[in-house]
Amino acid sequence: MFFLILVIFHPLQWVSLRFFGSNAHEQVVATLNYFLVKSMLILGVKIKLKNAYKIPENIPLLFVANHQSTFDIPPLGLYFKKYHPKFVAKIELGKGLPSVSFNLKYGGSALIDRKDSKQAIGELVNFAKRIQKNNWSAIIFPEGTRSKTGKPKKFAQNGLKVLAKYNKNGYIIPITINNSWKVFRYGKFPLGLGSPITITTHKPLHINSMSFEDLFNKTEEVIKKHIQ
Repeated sequence: MFFLILVIFHPLQWVSLRFFGSNAHEQVVATLNYFLVKSMLILGVKIKLKNAYKIPENIPLLFVANHQSTFDIPPLGLYFKKYHPKFVAKIELGKGLPSVSFNLKYGGSALIDRKDSKQAIGELVNFAKRIQKNNWSAIIFPEGTRSKTGKPKKFAQNGLKVLAKYNKNGYIIPITINNSWKVFRYGKFPLGLGSPITITTHKPLHINSMSFEDLFNKTEEVIKKHIQ
């Protein structure tokens, strides 16, 4: 069902972007994410957002989250759609995947080659400037890869450091994701059933309020502190 939804929305994305522009494309992607999130109910998996803080608007935002599975991505895109979320993703995802590759390639996200540091830095700089210019938000997973057991990996600084450098007037929004790894606890088959996924936002941190080192450490600490 998940893959079928991706296939259906691929041509819809193309039509919306080609004939109606980027705003229409964003609406189609938001609808795609809605159906992907609801498809999880087939497994008895509900996804809940816990947000106790007012998230600033009309200013660049950097959503920073731990990463547990593929199913982290649609709810982040859905729940934060008003902030025009764009992802930092590995370059391999830019081709071959229905809907996903199209959105990453043409929707304003950053595709980085982890084997080519020069390309990765250049792409991140251009991406950071787009975030600043358009008051978009970026979603980045500093672990770089998924945690298959829920236990967080060490956060890498470089990507977030570049984004923060060019968006000092913006905010970092730390996010903790719990339980999405359990969908794949047995591998691709059978899928895990009935473990609710929670996405918890933490207090926004103004990027220019402290040194990057302190900002990074505080972000990593609060995210990992709330991982169950």
